[in-house]
Amino acid sequence: MQGIRNVFRRPWSSDVRLDDKTVVITGANTGIGKETAIDLAKRGARIIMACRDMERASTALKEVTEASGNQNVIIKKLDLSDTISIREFAELINKEEKQLNILINNAGVMVCPYGKTADGFEMQIGVNHMGHFLLTYLLLDLIKKSAPARIVTVSSMAHSWGTINLEDINSEKSYDKKAAYSQSKLANVLFTRSLAMKLKGAGVTAYSLHPGVVQTDLWRHLNKAQQAVMWMVSPFTKTSVQGAQTSIYCAVAPELATESGGYYSDCAPATCSTLGSDDTLAQRLWDLSCKMLNVSWD
Repeated sequence: MQGIRNVFRRPWSSDVRLDDKTVVITGANTGIGKETAIDLAKRGARIIMACRDMERASTALKEVTEASGNQNVIIKKLDLSDTISIREFAELINKEEKQLNILINNAGVMVCPYGKTADGFEMQIGVNHMGHFLLTYLLLDLIKKSAPARIVTVSSMAHSWGTINLEDINSEKSYDKKAAYSQSKLANVLFTRSLAMKLKGAGVTAYSLHPGVVQTDLWRHLNKAQQAVMWMVSPFTKTSVQGAQTSIYCAVAPELATESGGYYSDCAPATCSTLGSDDTLAQRLWDLSCKMLNVSWD
């Protein structure tokens, strides 16, 4: 078991440089988002940390610049639970940045009590899927102009327990926080699959991934019994550094340059659920997302 755990925890190693590249990472002020920012900053990239809490973002900015030795790191406000904030962020990026080579849709909420976003979406589907769907849509022209470019979306193995309730996507008829979380993570996988097909030939590739069971503050919404279970299995979980490795791999690995639409875990291709590879379901979710966000994305 110890040998298996050591292999499981081994950081992915690559000397790939990202000099003259620009990266946007959502939720970069904590957890695997911050560790991803540090790693990509060490590779020479310009890092834009997109964060909801600017006070925490300022603290994280200092940590990222000090750890990486890269001063070309900035913070911008982005609240994925509010489409006005998403549009304001995207407008700034499109205006101020000449390129966007890597977009990492990392931020998320997990098994939280029922709540709605500013636009009336159930919080988990709203932040984890709808927010990143709209953000990607608004930044896509800049990403295309920056090709070759990559879009990385952090999902979870929890997607395999999920279903997409197209008739009640906001869980208004009934709410189970674990089911809603799994639905949002399945939506991440389906979004990536559709995105890859729609971007075929554009020089932009897309990836979804499971970071592992990571020790982050996403656990804060677990009840006491669930937290106790996580504490007992914590020796088998990943640190934020270890959890960031697959995000980093999808963002920079040369061997993925000709791959798109896949699902990854432990820095390797992985098998997603049957529903996660359902192209009909992916298209139906895409159409519903466009309708709910009032965008036209062919």
